[in-house]
Amino acid sequence: MMQAPMTIEEFSQTARGIESEVRRVIVGQEDVIRSVLICVLAGRHALLEGVPGLGKTQLIRTLADVLDLKFSRIQFTPDLMPADIVGTEIVEDDETGRKVFRFREGPVFANLLLADEINRASPKTQSALLEVMQEQTVTVAGRVYRLEPPFFVMATQNPLEMEGTYPLPEAQLDRFLFKIDVRFPTVDQLVGILERTTSSSHPQVQRAADGKAIVKMGTLGLDTPIASHINRFVAQLIVASHPDHPDAPELVRRYVRYGASPRGAQALIIGAKLNALLEGRFNVAYEDVKAVATPALRHRVLPNFEGLSEGVTPDEIVRELFAAVEKAAV
Repeated sequence: MMQAPMTIEEFSQTARGIESEVRRVIVGQEDVIRSVLICVLAGRHALLEGVPGLGKTQLIRTLADVLDLKFSRIQFTPDLMPADIVGTEIVEDDETGRKVFRFREGPVFANLLLADEINRASPKTQSALLEVMQEQTVTVAGRVYRLEPPFFVMATQNPLEMEGTYPLPEAQLDRFLFKIDVRFPTVDQLVGILERTTSSSHPQVQRAADGKAIVKMGTLGLDTPIASHINRFVAQLIVASHPDHPDAPELVRRYVRYGASPRGAQALIIGAKLNALLEGRFNVAYEDVKAVATPALRHRVLPNFEGLSEGVTPDEIVRELFAAVEKAAV
């Protein structure tokens, strides 16, 4: 028997409940919470970057509690091996006393996987997540094991200039729907953090949704209508991010090594649809694309050597790119 689809009113009420419960623990970071929620509702993965101690891990743990999801955490270290993540076959005695191989699941078999400090592990271990993130399957000894939906990876990483980090390969970066920058709190926000974390009492959250509700919310998001001119605008944005394209703005031609992939276009459309719903609208506007453009593209538009040497950031490139394409589209 098919379940009734979620209405827009139910979506809005559930989303407000999720954000409200998360904010009982997390002070400030409204943009970060919204971006992470979009990734969760889309059933996609998010990469959060910031210096240690900004609450990235706490945010994801809180979200797992609010959504009542099976949660698993992997602390990435240089000596972590792929089998430590996906699982391995071990030898056990069966009922008759014979030796048999049994698969022992690794921590990826969860709904919400926290890959903590993912860029502290070696590239070999980082690559073990690629199949899981893209196919939601694990292959061990020739057998394929499928993960139960919903499944998404919330990864945290430290800035690359910090000691003991490895840059993520471009193919793995492209698997993340958003790359979310976690900024240092303001003075008022830091005061709020101290008030909540330096006493014996801690905020307790209530469940606001579950896995089935998240899947239904994501389905409604994908079914949100989008006009053809918005689709075309997104396509023009992605094409113009490549420095060898005639429509690329000057900043892109000068400072970009590689432009965004078709997954970047998908991230913009999916993110814009869910942002529109979270804003209470059942149609996508330019403002929704603009709201998600930076987290959707900052890890897909890669500066060249000249851009890096002159300190041009991907965020600056994305903003200039969006403004140039928007001006040409008017």
